[in-house]
Amino acid sequence: MKSFGLSILAASLAFALAMPAHAGETLDRVMKTKTLTMSSDPEYPPQSFLNDKNEMDGFDIDVGKEIAKRLGVEFKTVTPAWEVITAGGWAGRWDLSVGSMTPTKKRAEVLDFPAIYYYTPASFAVHKDSKITKISELNGKIIGSCGGCTYDAYLKKDLVIDAQGVPPFEYQVTPKEIKPYDTDTNAFDDLKLGDGVRLDAVFSALPTINAAIKKGYPMRVVGDPAFYEPLAVATDKGDPEFDAKIKEIIGAMHKDGTLTKLAVKWYGTDLSTPAKTTN
Repeated sequence: MKSFGLSILAASLAFALAMPAHAGETLDRVMKTKTLTMSSDPEYPPQSFLNDKNEMDGFDIDVGKEIAKRLGVEFKTVTPAWEVITAGGWAGRWDLSVGSMTPTKKRAEVLDFPAIYYYTPASFAVHKDSKITKISELNGKIIGSCGGCTYDAYLKKDLVIDAQGVPPFEYQVTPKEIKPYDTDTNAFDDLKLGDGVRLDAVFSALPTINAAIKKGYPMRVVGDPAFYEPLAVATDKGDPEFDAKIKEIIGAMHKDGTLTKLAVKWYGTDLSTPAKTTN
């Protein structure tokens, strides 16, 4: 009887842990602690990075700070691995991700996406000494991208973006090898070693590539963007009240021009709507 009772207790605890958070849990925690904790990447400029003062900075950071401001709470960042963020089941370690995440169908199984806050083009880049001049010449080449992200999925021809307003796209490249990296910067560092030394090309967000080139990376963009992706705020499943609040705040930031202003600040152009990314 004792062992049976313990088994029932263990099963009950396992079931409870597997259940989503009670409605209102995340919002209640944020308002009680007066702190919004956001997951972020310290090596993903201009979206998020450590600046010269060793402080988190960038477009995503500014968006997160504005969300916290409108909630009336303090802002804090943590930096778990991307694969950990997209796996869901955060267990309250952070409250949301403003990390330029695409709301794919697979991710929606473990995460919620209450609001899209901007759109970005995805592009290929090669070393400046490369003889490659068009996307078709990337077939059969070694291409690097962030592991587990939409660029990785595109290269594997397994990308599903089930959000409204996504322009159609085609798979234009069949790599010889796809090399996954923890961050885009790591991929850029390998390409920087020379044409074909470790990589023939990288595939990433165009603003991230341009920021790296501006910083001195010997790269150049090849062809037009392969696709345009909507980027959404992500939350752990289980708190519709928190999701509704985030949706309300992002909607207000679209309406009052805050997202346009921040996009122009960091990218030099308005990426807050898909129509404007093509200008």
